[in-house]
Amino acid sequence: MNATNNKKEEVTMAKQTGLGDYFAVDNSSGSLVDISNDCTSITFNQGQNLLDITGIDKSAMERIAALGDLTVSVSGVFNASSSHTVFSNLANTRTCSYAIGGNTTSNPLLSFEGLCSSYNLDRASDGGITFSVDISLQSGTVPTWSTVA
Repeated sequence: MNATNNKKEEVTMAKQTGLGDYFAVDNSSGSLVDISNDCTSITFNQGQNLLDITGIDKSAMERIAALGDLTVSVSGVFNASSSHTVFSNLANTRTCSYAIGGNTTSNPLLSFEGLCSSYNLDRASDGGITFSVDISLQSGTVPTWSTVA
């Protein structure tokens, strides 16, 4: 509250589009590869389990926060020299970095260690080849948002 006018001060954040985003995943050799140009869609599902701890003396649910999780679904256009080199071998933990607005200082950044559970290719009747990949949290560390340094 502002003491002079008793009005609540609001903090506003800049609204952003997903244009120019950056997504990089390391390949099975551990080299980070920028696959932003190959990706057409990315969905992040960052959740947290809730434990039911309701006592018999309560008339409504009582919960506490438990384990966090993250799954990512990526779709894109097949590229033999980029995204295919990253996902064609599913072995090993992958470092993933996603920056909203690009890999530029102070942009929102989500980095995590993940495992790829599937790499699917689809050849459409028009000849186009697309891919989809599912990545799940691996490290036991809750992913947190930071900013690009």
